[in-house]
Amino acid sequence: MAVTSEGTIADEELVGSWFSVELDNGIQGEFSEVGGLDYETVVVEFTDANTDTASRKRPGTTSYSDLTLKRTLTADKAFWDWAKKIRDGNTDYRTNGSVVVYDMGGTEKVRWTVTNVWPSKWSASDLDVGSDDLMQEDITLQCELVKRV
Repeated sequence: MAVTSEGTIADEELVGSWFSVELDNGIQGEFSEVGGLDYETVVVEFTDANTDTASRKRPGTTSYSDLTLKRTLTADKAFWDWAKKIRDGNTDYRTNGSVVVYDMGGTEKVRWTVTNVWPSKWSASDLDVGSDDLMQEDITLQCELVKRV
């Protein structure tokens, strides 16, 4: 006989296609891809020859990957203008923000906050007279900290 329990069954798995990007400087939107939600901690190895000849490992500094954002190119120039301010010497260019994942009902399920981000690269897809593909906008954001909230 099958074992049953009372209550509803809720799916805990997340679908990676329901997300948005919200930046504190007012730039936000729907993107087709977000990459770079990761970090790496350097491993520091040392050997204390006086007590042991085996190497020991400890965590060192942590670095965060660049965030890469992709979306269909539109008339919205927000990222272009932000990158241009940096190129023109504006020193107030960092902002904070979030990458938010939703369930299919639109309820927020996961949020990563990103600290001190700024665009280091902006690019548009190549122009090609033989193609009718939508143009893409790619943005690379430098990031100093990623936290899952």
